Amino acid sequence: MYRGSSWSDIRDMIFHRMKWGWMFLSLFFGIVPQILRGLRWRLALEPTGEKPRRRTCTFAIFISYAASLVVPRIGEITRCGTLKHHDGTSFAKGIGTVVTERIVDALFMLGVTAFALFAQRKTFTTFFTRTGTNFGNLLERFTTTGYVVTAICIVALILMIVFFMRRLKVFGKLHSVLHDLWEGIVSLGKMKSLGLYMFYSFAIWLCYYLHFSLTLYCFDFTANLTQLDALVIFCAGSYAVLIPTPNGAGPWHFAVKTMLILYGVGAANAILFALVVHAMQTALIIVLGVGGLISLQFLPKRTAAYRITENIH
Repeated sequence: MYRGSSWSDIRDMIFHRMKWGWMFLSLFFGIVPQILRGLRWRLALEPTGEKPRRRTCTFAIFISYAASLVVPRIGEITRCGTLKHHDGTSFAKGIGTVVTERIVDALFMLGVTAFALFAQRKTFTTFFTRTGTNFGNLLERFTTTGYVVTAICIVALILMIVFFMRRLKVFGKLHSVLHDLWEGIVSLGKMKSLGLYMFYSFAIWLCYYLHFSLTLYCFDFTANLTQLDALVIFCAGSYAVLIPTPNGAGPWHFAVKTMLILYGVGAANAILFALVVHAMQTALIIVLGVGGLISLQFLPKRTAAYRITENIH
């Protein structure tokens, strides 16, 4: 995709054509949602009896995003491990709350997508046509028999797992782990501050949107795009990062470039926009990750005695 681009074009884009004021404002809204994620995560852990520090939760989030640049999707494991190492939080409960968190995020993303699809149906139709995506054909290939067989296999797998868990003693410890995992997953239903949790979720996605949309004002060739245009491009990019690559590198570039071209931006400018914006966002993740890792070294670990006292109170 970048075969025709030169380093001189990239340097010119960054140092001469980009409005740094808008970029710094965009990066600010890249920091805020990570902090909010830390606060939301702590809120989700409270019903499980875990009380990690706000700073530890936030730094763990910083580190998790940076870790995913090295190994895609490893961040969820990394942040739970960080919290266990520094604050003694149950790893299984942490994973459980992360599962719930991802479900909530998916629902928010689906809501945003539904609105964007309704607002600009023609643009999405053109995008799917140009990228060769045909959801109708994909669904037609999966027949009724396919659905039934899949359901039977899933039920059989669950029954097999339950059977072995009850028969073999080696799964005794696993039962405790699964109990903690489930406790983390259902923590949302036991939460006293559910309204605050949902507010954090809304604010996180609003900041994500601003993190991207404000970058459009950094360049003259994208400054005339509307907020609805930005929302559609944001949705396309958000789904692209689901493909496990470092920070969505590759799929995100392709999705954003394609959408910009659909909105009338020249191909050369669209390609450079995707490269520069993604590079800036990735640099921010690295800086926050390193900062979080260093900050944790100065944060004293909680002792077992301290954690017992906290649980008593």
